[in-house]
Amino acid sequence: MLQTRDLIWTLLFIGCAASIQVQITPTQGEISVGESKFFLCEVVGDATDIDWYAPSGEKIVSSQDVFVSRTDESTSTLTIYHATVDSSGNYKCVAKSADKEAQATVQVKIFQKISFKNAPSLQEFNEGDNADIVCDVVSSPPATIFWKHKGAKIHVAKDVRFKIMENAHLQIRGIKKTDEGMYTCEARVMARGEIDFRAIKVVINVLPTIRIRQAEVNATADIGTSAMLACDADGFPEPTVTWARNNVVLETDEKYSLNEDGSELLIKDVTKVDEGDYTCMAKNKAGEKEEEVSLNVFVTPRITYLNNQTASELQEHVTLTCEASGEPTPAITWSFGPRVFTEREQSLDGNVVVRSDARVSSLTLKYVQFSDAGQYLCTARNPIGQDSKNMYLEVRYSPKIQGPVTVYTWEGNSANISCEVLAHPGASVVWFRDGQQLPSANTTNIKIYSTPTASYLEITPESQNDFGSYNCTATNVIGSESKEFLMIQAEVPSAPTVEGVAPFSSTAMVNFEEPDSNGGVSVLRYKVDWRQPGQDWSSREFEVETGTNQIILTGLKPETAYEVKMAAVNGKGDGESSPSTPFTTKPIREPSAPKLEAKVQKKGNALKVNWVKQDDGGTPIKHYLVRYKPKHVSDWRPEIRVPHGSDHVLLQALDWNTEYEVYVVAENQQGKSKPAVVSFRTAMQPTAIPVGGSGLGTGAIVGILMVVFLLLLVGVDVTCYFLNKCGLLMCIAVNFCGKTGPGAKGKDIEEGKAAFTKDESKEPIVEVRTEEANPPTQDGGAPTEPSETTPLTEAEPTSPDTTSPVVNSLPTAASNSTPGASERNTAAAVESAKSAAEASLPASAGSKDSGPAPAGATSSSTPDVGPLVDLSEGASLTVAPPKAATAASEPDAKAAEPKESTGSPSTASTAQADIKVAIDDKANANDAITKEANATETKEVKEVDAVPNSTTEVKTVPNEAPVANGNESKA
Repeated sequence: MLQTRDLIWTLLFIGCAASIQVQITPTQGEISVGESKFFLCEVVGDATDIDWYAPSGEKIVSSQDVFVSRTDESTSTLTIYHATVDSSGNYKCVAKSADKEAQATVQVKIFQKISFKNAPSLQEFNEGDNADIVCDVVSSPPATIFWKHKGAKIHVAKDVRFKIMENAHLQIRGIKKTDEGMYTCEARVMARGEIDFRAIKVVINVLPTIRIRQAEVNATADIGTSAMLACDADGFPEPTVTWARNNVVLETDEKYSLNEDGSELLIKDVTKVDEGDYTCMAKNKAGEKEEEVSLNVFVTPRITYLNNQTASELQEHVTLTCEASGEPTPAITWSFGPRVFTEREQSLDGNVVVRSDARVSSLTLKYVQFSDAGQYLCTARNPIGQDSKNMYLEVRYSPKIQGPVTVYTWEGNSANISCEVLAHPGASVVWFRDGQQLPSANTTNIKIYSTPTASYLEITPESQNDFGSYNCTATNVIGSESKEFLMIQAEVPSAPTVEGVAPFSSTAMVNFEEPDSNGGVSVLRYKVDWRQPGQDWSSREFEVETGTNQIILTGLKPETAYEVKMAAVNGKGDGESSPSTPFTTKPIREPSAPKLEAKVQKKGNALKVNWVKQDDGGTPIKHYLVRYKPKHVSDWRPEIRVPHGSDHVLLQALDWNTEYEVYVVAENQQGKSKPAVVSFRTAMQPTAIPVGGSGLGTGAIVGILMVVFLLLLVGVDVTCYFLNKCGLLMCIAVNFCGKTGPGAKGKDIEEGKAAFTKDESKEPIVEVRTEEANPPTQDGGAPTEPSETTPLTEAEPTSPDTTSPVVNSLPTAASNSTPGASERNTAAAVESAKSAAEASLPASAGSKDSGPAPAGATSSSTPDVGPLVDLSEGASLTVAPPKAATAASEPDAKAAEPKESTGSPSTASTAQADIKVAIDDKANANDAITKEANATETKEVKEVDAVPNSTTEVKTVPNEAPVANGNESKA
């Protein structure tokens, strides 16, 4: 379908075939300054030339700004690039063909779109200034300007601070920080509906303000310390902080250090010359501000003079001098040991006098004694610090002998006499006895050992003559001193006093007082003797324990009279015994409460409770009962029973930061002791601190552990599948893949055959075991189901109300049968079992009658027992429990006790179990029975008593049970 325009031109061509027509598209054009536009000149008719003419009448020749191109014989294009105001006017298209000519004109109008000549997007002003927000707009016709602040139009009539200037600028008088934000300069040309805008961000700069952290800073000189001067500057933009001293700007060097923003000036190794004023200067675009900080430098005290001195005992006087420097002036004190002397202070005896003058202090000793020798401490203090130094006063004095005067020992026991000598200079020590220096030529039991400050005379008494007085003489250049020492014969200790006996059932506590005399040497132990009247004494020795005057006797008999006596033992020997004290133990009773000690474990929420056994009440303690609970709850945790031989219990997984109480009770045959109680509080729960660098959170760790756990489960399941034919994979194989499970009848038969074909000379035995529905056990628990490892020939306990289970055995002749005979015997056993089962059904059905029991049954006291059944390949045995047994398996019947059998035929018939024998794979089983019927040996089935109301269990085992392989199946 032809376009409308083409159709019109076709009609014009047909109607005016002899003329030329020219048309320009578009017919008129408006171009914005800087834009480009083209015009298409279309000619109808045969035209040889198509030319364009500018508004000036000149033919247009293609240039950079104007381009003319002829696309085909009938069209020509005029393109104006980047139009300017001079590009406006009438452009003419002229078409020529021989003597024919046609033309068309188009008027081009050039207009100025809205243009923002000068409208910076960021304009800054200082707070308080008259701000002139610039926005210069060019357009034709001129645009109307509107101002907005944060999206809202500014109404100059409402706020006198705002004014729109003649040049369309926005003026804000006394601009504030709150005036900061985004402003919009919006220009509109109503004639064209043209609109444009510029967003201008106005930033208000604020003059810096300085906050001095500390107007005066004190520092100490000459000790290698530093002083910190700090000032915090605020303003916008953030000001730059510098420091100056004496109009010299300080920079980071060996002496000064500035932090990153310059707010902190660190003065290193402060000296006295660093004292003075420092200027903190803050500067930004808005201006500059200054503040001063003062540095006060102090000097710590330092002792400049203190020398050691020497004096002789009883010298008239000696003066010690100490000088010190510092700023402020330090105060000087003296000390000698625990004694402190200050200015103008004298000792109580008036022997010590202290005087001070400015920075010098002196200590004077009026009368020098040997005890004045030693170190004297001079201390200088001021508010900044202190300094101390020691000086030594050397005092020359004659020997002073010290040490214990008396020494106790006994014949044959060595003892040392100590002669401790104080002397300066050092003294020589000589020992004498009876005027004779020791050791002498005829004394072999005496030795002398010396140290710089003492001499020791070691004597081993051989007779009474070795005891007595010994003389120690010390001598130096100042003088000499002698002292007599005594060696005395030691005696055995006197008897202790038994104050009383506190008897219990199997123990007794003896309270005593120490002996009045220890014989000169320490008591080492106590010997305790006790007995029943008229019997031999029992004896035991107890080591001496400091602060304890109690001894506990154990292993006594309850309700028995005893007498006890004590003796003290020292190095010399046993002392006299105290008078015997009678007492009688108490009757057998409950034990005494144990002594408890609780210790919180390292985990914090676990506790170890230790106890010490006390009196057991005359009978052995059976066990300990432990209960515990948090104090704020009323319910106790489950009681813990601990064997009698244990002495502790560990309580774990306790609540954090919780107070607990623990009761421990000892129990014997007579009953329980009073509870021993201990209280404690668990620790605070620790806070988990993440370890840096691990990169694993708690969730990731838990996820990894779960994946590892699942992999372990899969590994175990695969192992169970291939080894034991069980597990999740086996379940999937059975339910979805049709695989026969390990519990299937065919599997049972295969396993049974495999177990017995290992030794073909042994035939399987089918055991029919009848047990009570719920026989009681010794512990009152539920009955235990027999398993593959349960001995079948072990005797069961009997009682008037129960009958032992039965084990049916095949004739021993089976052990000599051949493999063929074994199969024939097995088939015959199946036939026999089938016949016996059929015979038992009428008896069961007619048990209500009092007629005789069917053939094969014994008297009423021996009810029927299931026959032997072959479980070889091709046969499957299912034993259905009798009705009476099914009823006994209900929950309400489990607690019922079996009744005694009356022995009547009616009762025996009622108690018989209904046994249903189902033969699977009947065709295979019947064929096997038919083939082997003539060669089968007849086997008797032993029948024994069965318990009334009992269930029947069929169990297959060989005469000699094979080794269990874990795959045995239960019938």
